[in-house]
Amino acid sequence: MLLDGIYDAALLLYALSLLFVFSDCLRRNPGGKRLGTGLLAVVGLLQATGLFIRFTQEGGLPIFTPYDFLFWFSFSIVVISLAIAYTRGGEFTILLLSMAGFSAFLLNRVWLTAEDHTLQSWSAVHGWLAMHVILANLSFAALTLGTVFAIMYLFLHTRLKSKKWDDRIRRLPSLETMDKYSYTSILAGAPLLTASMVLAGISIIAEGQIPLFQDLKVLSTLTGLGIYIIYIVLKLSGRRSGTVMARWAIAGYVFIILNFLLNSWSEFHGWG
Repeated sequence: MLLDGIYDAALLLYALSLLFVFSDCLRRNPGGKRLGTGLLAVVGLLQATGLFIRFTQEGGLPIFTPYDFLFWFSFSIVVISLAIAYTRGGEFTILLLSMAGFSAFLLNRVWLTAEDHTLQSWSAVHGWLAMHVILANLSFAALTLGTVFAIMYLFLHTRLKSKKWDDRIRRLPSLETMDKYSYTSILAGAPLLTASMVLAGISIIAEGQIPLFQDLKVLSTLTGLGIYIIYIVLKLSGRRSGTVMARWAIAGYVFIILNFLLNSWSEFHGWG
């Protein structure tokens, strides 16, 4: 199948790109960095081709299955990584983002297929539900970026506190920069997640499925959103250290991951 061949080629090139980026992080290697970035660009083109094929197969935007959600997430991460590749000191950010995007892409290839978990209900509210899924995916990408900077912040803080640094550590952005970028990313992702949840609520009401407000997936999403809201409030108050805020950011992301894993037990999208 053409689509499978394109995805397999993209997955292979993604793995190679990740290896070149990793080698550049281990020891400064401008040639390897350029090659890794070039391969990542090809991955993006292959994924865009795959999305176009899925669009023609479905007769519309393919977003209503976990398969497509993960694929769009991986594609978003590739685009973000390519944008960061043109900034100074973004090697480790690209590495962590690429690991997240590649993991999602690999999981998609070994766990799901385009025919699995198709939408079984919600025929009357596809418009609202489509916007819900799109905003959820965008928020997922933004919150992933925020979590990457939070992880890097904790790593650098630990190394500086123990007075262990080398050339690789010096290539990382400053603590202040990573704290700022993490906050900015979460400040973008949290409102998108909020809007996504509002549209999900409208979809539930329009479909007359009020009991779904008690669905485990809905409750876990609200918990994660609540953590991010607390994070933003604490950040604005300025009463917590950067390490505490980084831990809050990571805690919120754990619930977002849990939210996706709950698809198998959720009735919300008919993804049973």
